[in-house]
Amino acid sequence: MAQSFITSADAIFTLTIQPLFSAPITLENWGTDRAWEVSSYAATDSRMSIDGYLNKGFQHRPVEMSLTLEANSPSNAVFEAIEEYQKAMTTVVILGGELRLPGLHRKYTFDDGHVIGMTPLPGGASMLEARTYNLRWRRIIPAGI
Repeated sequence: MAQSFITSADAIFTLTIQPLFSAPITLENWGTDRAWEVSSYAATDSRMSIDGYLNKGFQHRPVEMSLTLEANSPSNAVFEAIEEYQKAMTTVVILGGELRLPGLHRKYTFDDGHVIGMTPLPGGASMLEARTYNLRWRRIIPAGI
């Protein structure tokens, strides 16, 4: 088996954004301390009946994700364009995505997503602060590369 590394420095995150861009957009200039984060979710659910049976079932759940980009990242303009398009057209822009982690020999495909929240401008501190974008995906599909 090939050796793997836990660096995130070589990660490549691309978004497909129809109808705004005809080709995938590679995001760049990530936040320093946390570039992306995915929330955990309950993969299954259960409930106990009054007579002691544990009933179990599968439920589809969306996946919440946050992306953090430095204040001077050119990728901020991509999210601003999405927001402005949604306001002008009063619709939701559907996203697709792919995160490649070469050090782990893995990729993750993100399906049927949209922006659910965003920091509209960088915070003004001693240095301009990073901006955060919150996304919701229908599913994430893992694979080897």
